Amino acid sequence: MVRSAAHAPLPHASRPAAGRETAQLHLFSKATDVELFAGAGGLALGLAAAGIAAAHLYERNARACVTLTTNKAAGHGKRLGDINEVDVREVDWTALPRPARLLAAGPPCQPFSLAGSHAGNEDPRNEFPATLRAVRQLQPAVVLLENVHGLTRESFRPYLDYILRQLAFPSIAPASDDEKWTDHAARLALHARGVPEEEQEYAVRCGVLNAADYGVPQQRMRVVMIATKRGYPVVELPAPTHSRDALIHAQATGAYWEGHGIVRPDDYKVPKRGPAQAEDPEHRLLPWRTVREALAGMGEPSDKEEGSNHHWLVPGARLYRGHQGSVMDWPSKTIKAGVHGVAGGENIVHLDDGSFRYFTLREMARVQGFPDDYVFHGPRSRIIGQIGNAVPCGLAEALGRPLMKMFRKFPELSDRPRMAAN
Repeated sequence: MVRSAAHAPLPHASRPAAGRETAQLHLFSKATDVELFAGAGGLALGLAAAGIAAAHLYERNARACVTLTTNKAAGHGKRLGDINEVDVREVDWTALPRPARLLAAGPPCQPFSLAGSHAGNEDPRNEFPATLRAVRQLQPAVVLLENVHGLTRESFRPYLDYILRQLAFPSIAPASDDEKWTDHAARLALHARGVPEEEQEYAVRCGVLNAADYGVPQQRMRVVMIATKRGYPVVELPAPTHSRDALIHAQATGAYWEGHGIVRPDDYKVPKRGPAQAEDPEHRLLPWRTVREALAGMGEPSDKEEGSNHHWLVPGARLYRGHQGSVMDWPSKTIKAGVHGVAGGENIVHLDDGSFRYFTLREMARVQGFPDDYVFHGPRSRIIGQIGNAVPCGLAEALGRPLMKMFRKFPELSDRPRMAAN
């Protein structure tokens, strides 16, 4: 975990003119929240559930923007802010209203994904430089970034360390657009040497989180970075609320099966130990949520690809070595996006009757935490991409809660009304 914490707190909202004695309840203009690479809105919906509704959403993909706009018009307006279809590399962040409270972003993961091109910082889709430019120009109270677990691989670790140092010292900008990142990284390392955390610009926390540990019915490993500006309490990564051990315990004692009104299958085997998960030897945490819980009450899917509910069968499911699909009584495997659809063996669910099939689009959306009335725009393969690339709403909400808790302690960051001279 990287530790680092930046300038004095953001200025308060405009103060009343001197000599005025009357006062009234006045809602100051709230601080600006910004989200980059908003996609289909998973991060935005989760943060909104925690009380943080971003005022400005930025997304370049036209279909994703239609998805966001359609759902805002359909009743999710309180959760989705202004939607900007634009390349974030072209935005002048200094033109946005101040103060900036939160900058949240999930830069495209393909450059660092295990299933992607593995080109890392050389990939033209690497948007971390654009993201960090936004950090330098906005100087938000808090930065929240998430990306794929692959970013922690040994080959990418130097670049991850470079990102974290830029978050800790955003004022040390690249000398030019042509400066090599390794040269910039060297300057940052020299500047940071011996600087205690309390004198750094931002305190940085970084870790790998499993979405299943936060109530998401899916094992999905993500790198999460939270950077808090100097002068504010350091925001830590949230503690897990659910655990693998608790699910195993509930299944071993029969409580899980009784709760679902089913008999434990004779051939049921606990899945092998998967990615890192919350340790819970005393079962104080809630059990991991399973596919069965996520899909409860959905009904049978249609055999025709029709309607806007996206709950129709997707043909062609096949299993391959190492790609055996998800089982009903365990969190699903990671919902995949795929550049041109999803390869065989991925996004597959095994049913109680022994058969298997692809998850329907609506089932994938359920596993990711999207509301059932959330409509996705585009052909099937592109909808799979929107769903698979999204931040699970439940994980986003868990990340937003400690942020909102901190925001409420500071008038310039809070949305609550307060007395002002008038």
